[in-house]
Amino acid sequence: MKKVIITVVGKDTVGIIARVSAYLAKNGVNILDIAQTVVGGYFNMMMVADASKYAKSFERLGAALDRIGAEMGLKIRCQKSEIFEKMHRV
Repeated sequence: MKKVIITVVGKDTVGIIARVSAYLAKNGVNILDIAQTVVGGYFNMMMVADASKYAKSFERLGAALDRIGAEMGLKIRCQKSEIFEKMHRV
């Protein structure tokens, strides 16, 4: 399994989860876990996803999500789970 961590932050608007998850589904990326919250009108979401069936490179996945974020006025980051875990160790 090739796990990735996807984070989305920005002003809340209709369709954020739908847009991101539709792109992932269309490209064979399975969402394993998802948490989202809205605080003071700002949206925050974190997904753990399996990208092992994604046919393109990890860099292309990040770039595609970055474009979606730019179109929606959001910041979307995609990180390999190994790097994320090492960065956030106590």
